[in-house]
Amino acid sequence: MMWFLAVVLGCVLSPVYCASTDIEWCYHQASCNDTLWHTIAPKYCNGSRQSPIDITSANAEANENLTAFTFYNYNSTTAFKSFSNTGNTVKVSFDSGVKVSGGDLSETYDSLQFHLHWGNGSSVPGSEHTVDGKQYPMELHIVNLKSSYNGNTTLGIADSEGLAALGFFIEVMDGNATGSPASWKTLTSYLQNITNAGTSVNMASGLTLDALLEGVDRTKYYCYLGSLTTPTCNEAVVWTVFKDSIKVSKDLIDLFSTSVYFKTRTNSELMTNIYRSVQGNELRVTTQATQTTEATSAGVSIPASFSLALTALSLVLLKF
Repeated sequence: MMWFLAVVLGCVLSPVYCASTDIEWCYHQASCNDTLWHTIAPKYCNGSRQSPIDITSANAEANENLTAFTFYNYNSTTAFKSFSNTGNTVKVSFDSGVKVSGGDLSETYDSLQFHLHWGNGSSVPGSEHTVDGKQYPMELHIVNLKSSYNGNTTLGIADSEGLAALGFFIEVMDGNATGSPASWKTLTSYLQNITNAGTSVNMASGLTLDALLEGVDRTKYYCYLGSLTTPTCNEAVVWTVFKDSIKVSKDLIDLFSTSVYFKTRTNSELMTNIYRSVQGNELRVTTQATQTTEATSAGVSIPASFSLALTALSLVLLKF
């Protein structure tokens, strides 16, 4: 399925900024797939710090500047405003007050929304980033903008560190569980209301970001300077990719590739294989001293049993 090229953040990364041109892009069709994005949007899509990447853990050295994150209002039961089908992903927009700081970010960033990338069911690779060549069924991206820009995403994409993206792998949980965890059962229950592109549904209170990220040790991550993973591929993103994956039952993961459509259920195919391929960037590694720290959420310390030694790894990109 082709989409009109959405300028800069393009309806995927920003809940408030969406403009389009007459250029079309897609993920996997022959005429407009991600191998052609460098001709569609040559200013950035052929750049030297393109995302996603394959993270080679053996080449990643520690960086002492990488500290624990503080997550503000990630435990708020009223943070989620709406769930929408953008035509190339599904996106949850946040109310104001959701923020993140730490992790060597230059300032506090406002959390704007999260969206997802997936393949075609739980058994088919669908994540954008990979680790040591391993690809996961899904990947969740929380998109954040420097707070000093007051919601102005145009300023954000013009700044080499204007955006901060938090990436979380999603994989099938062990065993034969269904409808688990409860937070993801709640989230996927909204998919039936956003079948067609351009549709949106308001979300009820109760669901939290902390609940969706349950089981992930947020003091263990990789970090590198990269780009948007959709055209126009602006190189404006501080990427954090967390080492632990979110565990979700197979039936709930499968709902994403069987419930929503690129356009409508009457004139287009189901939304599948919505991920950019790994980019050919050589990694140069920096150092970090291992330290014991605690991540915090909404200013309240996460229990000590959750906090482990920080092994965040900083990756700097060089083009082949």
